[in-house]
Amino acid sequence: MEEEIKLLCVDDEPNVINSIRRLFLDTGYTILTANSAQEGLSILEDGDIQIVMSDYRMPKMNGVEFLREVRTRWPDTVRIVLSGYADTASIVSAINEGEIYRFIPKPWSDDDLKATIANAIEHYHLLKKNMELTADLVKVNEELKGLLEENSHLLELKGHMLEANQTILFSLPVAVLGISDDIVVQCNQAWVEDTGFGWSLLGKAIENALSPEIIRLVDAVKERRKTMRKISINGIQGWLFGSAVRSEDSQLRGIMLVFIRGDRL
Repeated sequence: MEEEIKLLCVDDEPNVINSIRRLFLDTGYTILTANSAQEGLSILEDGDIQIVMSDYRMPKMNGVEFLREVRTRWPDTVRIVLSGYADTASIVSAINEGEIYRFIPKPWSDDDLKATIANAIEHYHLLKKNMELTADLVKVNEELKGLLEENSHLLELKGHMLEANQTILFSLPVAVLGISDDIVVQCNQAWVEDTGFGWSLLGKAIENALSPEIIRLVDAVKERRKTMRKISINGIQGWLFGSAVRSEDSQLRGIMLVFIRGDRL
């Protein structure tokens, strides 16, 4: 449904008011009139009005002062001033300051006045659309900000969890080794102490870092998910347990090996 267009004309001369009514009789606009600035403000308080057209020379409050007040209280309203006097300095200043959209001299051309009002309505709709888009943009920005803050919190939490996991892994009393894509990616202090391997195996391919017997167990884990066997690592007897680490879609993500020395069983 199209928005009803309301045009408020404020002028203390009855013949001007009547001329405006006749001119816009067949346009479909709702024409409201006031004989003074104060009466115009009262009408504006009663409902939404898109266009306000005011005479410049009026008693108590001139047109520029009136439209400045309109701008303060109803900033979305498009404001136009009519004047039959050579008060151009004040009017041009008001236009530059943004209180007034257009200045129309008296006497006016009916065609020019109709065109000005049509342009003013288009200007109003454009401003309204821009405000709606700006409001939507602010809403989207707030939502993105919330998501970023949430993600930032999750990343921070994951960082703490990773740090805690690393601390727990490092402190475990059993030897643990992690493998991903046949690369040694993780081990703890117990693995270094209980197997005789040094930290230098980290980042190496398993064929260059582990014994053939351990590699055979790794291959068995890939097929069976879990396996265990008695083994000797660098002359140290014990049990080696292997378990596959898989994602929700059952894709192999890594292999975890746990070695328990025989003298600790």
